[in-house]
Amino acid sequence: MKKKVIFVLCCALFLVTGCGKVPVLKNGEEVFAQIDGKNVSANDIYNELKAKYGTDVMIEVIDKILLEEKYPDSDEITDYVDAQISNFIAQYGEEGFNSALEQSGMTEDDLRAQVALDYRRTMAAEDYVAGTITDDEINSYYETDIRGDIKASHILIKPDVADDATDEEKTKAEEEAKKQAEEIITKLNNGENFADLAKEYSDDEGSKENGGDLGYFPKGEMVDEFENAVVELKVDEYTKEPVKSSFGYHIILKTGEKEKPELKSVKDEIIDSLVSKKISEDTTLQYKAIYEVRKEAGLEIHDDEVKSQYESYMNRLMTPTSIQ
Repeated sequence: MKKKVIFVLCCALFLVTGCGKVPVLKNGEEVFAQIDGKNVSANDIYNELKAKYGTDVMIEVIDKILLEEKYPDSDEITDYVDAQISNFIAQYGEEGFNSALEQSGMTEDDLRAQVALDYRRTMAAEDYVAGTITDDEINSYYETDIRGDIKASHILIKPDVADDATDEEKTKAEEEAKKQAEEIITKLNNGENFADLAKEYSDDEGSKENGGDLGYFPKGEMVDEFENAVVELKVDEYTKEPVKSSFGYHIILKTGEKEKPELKSVKDEIIDSLVSKKISEDTTLQYKAIYEVRKEAGLEIHDDEVKSQYESYMNRLMTPTSIQ
């Protein structure tokens, strides 16, 4: 049975009274403060806070209650928060970090709590989207995007160009590198040994002494240009044209390919990839997901004004044309 989350925006969220008796007006309203003989009622404060912060406060309170139960404290969350705080300190320095906290009126604990909440929201959104992935999508991804690990060797020719080179100098260096790569391919066509040529010409210091051998690598480990080229090759076939990437010009020899893994062994990996793809392609999807997560938890907003504000706010976030 789903836990029902009920929100009633009330002054109890904002006020902590002491042991003394709170004055009460004739209409029954509690007096929050008095100034110059005039009373400020609890309802006055409530209405002001609701108008300014109702939606924001509600979302924070609801998500904290809902998501801390759904995703209890764990090493994963703690490690993420620690990493984010470390990144902030590395970016701004210890003094700058503390100054930023002070200016924002937050403590480090406040920031940690906010980072943890945002991470839980991401987890909830990803889990929700994962639940919408169909078997057809999984099977289609498996057929087109999953492959066995590939083994390859390469010869890399880098353009010899200084950091401060002119555009003309860079273009000339590119042309010379490509020409050298083409000459190496001609040597291969004439029967020369790939490993020997790699040891003699390759600019990849990490592989040249091994004859350009890169070993086996999974999908996604190489830059796209390299990956796309090697997938098209048959085993023991090399590229007949230099393959350009951000590293330079590659001559690639495919030396092995393992069988595609069974679907059941990569299903979770496929779902993760599809979730990431969907969220990256639709900037509104995370908002839609967390909206549905709250709805499935049985969120009921008993204040009509706050409810209207909430729906309008979420509709803006979930509309692709809205400016975030």
